[in-house]
Amino acid sequence: MIETISEWFWWDRLWLPFNLTWTDLEDKDGRVYGKVSDLYITLPYSMGFLIIRYIFERFVATPLAAFLGLREKTKQNVEYNAILEHYYASRSKTPGKVDITGLSKKCGWSSRHMERWFRRRRNQERPGVLKKFREASWRFVFYVGAFIGGIVALYDVSISPLPLSILESQYWYYILEMSFYWSLLLSITFDVKRKDFKEQIIHHLATLTLLAFSWCANYIRVGTLVMLVHDSSDVFLESAKVLNYAKWEKTCNSLFALFAVVFMVTRLIIFPFWIIHCTWVYPPDHYPVFFGYYFFNAMLGILLMLHIFWAYLIVSMLKKLLFGSDGCEIYAN
Repeated sequence: MIETISEWFWWDRLWLPFNLTWTDLEDKDGRVYGKVSDLYITLPYSMGFLIIRYIFERFVATPLAAFLGLREKTKQNVEYNAILEHYYASRSKTPGKVDITGLSKKCGWSSRHMERWFRRRRNQERPGVLKKFREASWRFVFYVGAFIGGIVALYDVSISPLPLSILESQYWYYILEMSFYWSLLLSITFDVKRKDFKEQIIHHLATLTLLAFSWCANYIRVGTLVMLVHDSSDVFLESAKVLNYAKWEKTCNSLFALFAVVFMVTRLIIFPFWIIHCTWVYPPDHYPVFFGYYFFNAMLGILLMLHIFWAYLIVSMLKKLLFGSDGCEIYAN
């Protein structure tokens, strides 16, 4: 049963053009191609990333935060109330007036006391600025390194005598990027939970699927471009977050504006009109379309839809910033 499913899943006609088989992607004549087994290492590497992140946040980001004057605000603990805790966990964190009145009668508290309890209870769950600073610092350091690695990988491809063969720089670029995204999925339960939480999960899963498929089907040059396009704007986003938490508002605003420009250019212009255009328009000129063609472009399409969603949020933030809203509050949201 399992063997039959495996044979069907790895059927040549499903993932490769009609004139290719998996045998054609075996190493020969000095050419090296991607294999599924190459990607197994990304899971243990993701655990390594979590360990490195812990060390970085504790021994680099935390002292840096202290140097910049960041202090964690003391949160007021709420008195334990079994009735309210049950309501908070099972019904709503922000009860309406009718529910407040009903709960007041059950607990023997005033409505004002009740509203204060729920407000403080919500504040208890909100991540502190130090946690946000450490997380943004870690991501900033990774994206800077990843962007430099992507540039190196593209340069190596441009001068390689065997452009279709996997180069060492491409191998490590893929392995480290995939390991990092696995680590983001593994740490998602204790990371800062943002308003686009669901979209972030979809993005990470789509990215991992896209990278794994492009590796196995030897679409590595396209995959490298996709990663580089993404990393370029993330560098400015995470640096803007770091400066926002450090209260460097003017520099933060400048970096956020730069991030918005880079994001729009790379993800809404270069990504759809160059990268997706090439993966969608040119392949049918060389061979009949197949499932892998549609699958790969569908993953790119999912990423593009997420880019459009985030672009809408970015434009909304820029409008608020330009019309005088508090910058720190905007970035926090």
